[in-house]
Amino acid sequence: MPPTLASLVQHSALKLTVRAGEERLDTPVRWAHVSELADPVPYLDGGELLLVTAMTLDAQDPDTMRRYVRRLDAAGVVGLGFAIGVFYDDIPDALLDAARDEGFPLLAVPRRTPFLAISKAVSAAIAADQYRAVTAGFEVQRELTRAALADGPNAVVARLAAHVNGWAALYDASGAVVAASPEWAARRAGRLTADLERLRDRSAPASTIAADTGDDRVELQSLGTGRRVRGALAVGTAAALGTAERYAVHSAIALLTLSTERSRSLQHAEQRLGAAVLRMLLSGEPDHARAVASDLYGTLLDAPFRLLLAEPSSPGDDAEPPPLPVLAEALDAVASRAGETLITVPDSDSRLVVLAADGGAVVADCTARYSAQDADDAGVVIGLSAPTGPIAAAGAYKQSEQALSVARRRGRALVEHEDLAAGSIVPLLADDAVRAFADGTLRPLYAHDATGRGDLVASLRAWLSRHGQWDAAAADLGVHRHTLRYRMRRVEEILGRSLDDPDVRMELWLALKTTAGPTGE
Repeated sequence: MPPTLASLVQHSALKLTVRAGEERLDTPVRWAHVSELADPVPYLDGGELLLVTAMTLDAQDPDTMRRYVRRLDAAGVVGLGFAIGVFYDDIPDALLDAARDEGFPLLAVPRRTPFLAISKAVSAAIAADQYRAVTAGFEVQRELTRAALADGPNAVVARLAAHVNGWAALYDASGAVVAASPEWAARRAGRLTADLERLRDRSAPASTIAADTGDDRVELQSLGTGRRVRGALAVGTAAALGTAERYAVHSAIALLTLSTERSRSLQHAEQRLGAAVLRMLLSGEPDHARAVASDLYGTLLDAPFRLLLAEPSSPGDDAEPPPLPVLAEALDAVASRAGETLITVPDSDSRLVVLAADGGAVVADCTARYSAQDADDAGVVIGLSAPTGPIAAAGAYKQSEQALSVARRRGRALVEHEDLAAGSIVPLLADDAVRAFADGTLRPLYAHDATGRGDLVASLRAWLSRHGQWDAAAADLGVHRHTLRYRMRRVEEILGRSLDDPDVRMELWLALKTTAGPTGE
């Protein structure tokens, strides 16, 4: 604890006595300062015990003393030490009354106690407090280091919370809470999303005070040594951190950052191994892939898995942070929380390949997060294969490529290959080239109908939808079958193509399904 007015009064060698402000003696003293100025405030920082002999003060004037005491109090001066027997035999009544009216601590300093003795006592007490804080900090550092080596980040968070007499929480790169102590702190930490986002937007290292403080004071500290934030630490306490607590927090940040960077080094090694496993799978060597991956990836290759292929939504996008590493970190975080294994391989600077367990948390989180999003909003485009096994990995890769192509065509963030097989082929044709073909093919018929000389487009649609059955198509149109036959002959004449050709009928049907009218209609 730093020195207080009470500890100075209790100092047997100083012989100080309290004459006013007894209820404020627990105030910490940051320094002891001597000044005989009538207005010393411009030269003070606050927290000082001011020592005076009243050599230049009109200490017997009530108005002057009231102004003097109020100004000292407003400036944060913690108390006034008045030397007895130098210029005044006792503290003048005007000063004593002013101090009592303000509740301002006023100490009588006997003549035999030099001001230098008080300054030394304050300085020694401050030094002793700082030494205790540093010593405690080193001890905390040793304890946190032992916890990190023995039990990992969770133990570091738990020990830190105990040392600061508050709570602590650790976030991963995606912003998810991965450790908290006590257990209830996970809910408190989960409410700091907005503050965490502000911290993640800044280059590491960075810190911020949470705006949503509630009943405690919360500091957020980023983790990581590069530009990007790799995680964050939240510390909640009832008051501002003291010196010893600050040492504990800084030690925890260093240890957690080291753990994060070490994890990233291991992750890079895993990615290289994962790339080798993926090449074996795509080359039709599932047994070799299992042999290499068994210890690291467990049973991932022994059960159905999904192959996920992702690209940035805008090729060459210089977004910060880049979307694919963010996606990879988010999926890794989900897998870690769920206790799942996955293979994450940056296939190139613009493509990411992920193998994840079918029916697991990673696939569920990915589909839930991206299925309803537009590609531009998500920043990524993802194709997801059907469930497969190691022997069919090459086919799954093609499926994910096909799904990725459709996702990009549709402007969707994620498309599953199973959805393609269960849906219609028509939406796959909705691009500019196909619409241009359809418009060009049907334009002569729309131009004919625009003159009011018949309804060839509607007649063609009805006839094709009835598979060339004249009576049924004519009934749908409400015309005689001979009228419909005449219209179909006009279609053939205008288009210069025979409706007896099944390829022609297919192309015309797809053109009718692709466009609702002529260009510019």
